[in-house]
Amino acid sequence: MLQATTSARRRKLLSEIERLARVAVFGALSETYRTCGQPGCHCHKGGPKHGPHLYISYRGEKGKTTGYYVPKGAEEATRGGVAAWQELQECLRELAEMNKERNLRRAREAREP
Repeated sequence: MLQATTSARRRKLLSEIERLARVAVFGALSETYRTCGQPGCHCHKGGPKHGPHLYISYRGEKGKTTGYYVPKGAEEATRGGVAAWQELQECLRELAEMNKERNLRRAREAREP
């Protein structure tokens, strides 16, 4: 019974991982407010700055933090993608734990006469 439940959970996790992998975006989001390039603009005279502007940052291949500006038209999809990345990590952790338990169970069963 336990194996059937575990097997069903594994199938559900793998399906969820496949779904999330299609939309996941790696990185952390931040919003900034900026001054513009127009010297006479209110943002240079103590008024409110322009924004928020959405950015995504992540650790690049060489270990340095890098990132990019997210245009307004891509904000919703990017926010959803970052949330999907976090959910994907949770699913992968759960699957890894299930794999560990399966490996340990198989090792115990192989030792038993």
